[in-house]
Amino acid sequence: MAKGQEQAAPDAVLTRIGQVAMLHHAGDREEARHRYLALWAEIGERGDPLHRCTLARYLADTQDDPAEELAWDLRALSAAEELTEDRLADRHEGTPAARALYPSLHLDLAADYDRLGHREAARLHLRRARAAAESLAPGRYGAGVRASIDRLELRLDGPDRRDGPEGPEGRGRPPRQRP
Repeated sequence: MAKGQEQAAPDAVLTRIGQVAMLHHAGDREEARHRYLALWAEIGERGDPLHRCTLARYLADTQDDPAEELAWDLRALSAAEELTEDRLADRHEGTPAARALYPSLHLDLAADYDRLGHREAARLHLRRARAAAESLAPGRYGAGVRASIDRLELRLDGPDRRDGPEGPEGRGRPPRQRP
């Protein structure tokens, strides 16, 4: 085997998504949204589920409207479910990564539903996030996801819920967790 062949070839689409993510994290949310949408148009609704899952998650983070954020997070979950189905057919190597995303995908959906005032849907996805988090390996990512689940659970069930969907003094949502 030639030197370097044992390593997987880089995924150009995931690399491009990562480049736009750096732009977004640098503070240019609007430009990032436009670039993500261009990538979405390029890969399409029927593109690789790993690409769609990753891209939809990042697109959700760039939305100003909570309902639009929910729509993108639902697309991400749908694509992750396709990856799980592909695993059964042994067609996609990204399935373990998709499974590791389930806790944070459900956590994101719980936070989205909470912001929209849909507390029962928020609790449902929070339960799913907690159940999925049991399979996460020990480490910073798993600990961060579990801590975010705990924080959102406290906010959903805490005594200060009378102050609105984001809790007292507009505390906001839990931070997004990325692997």
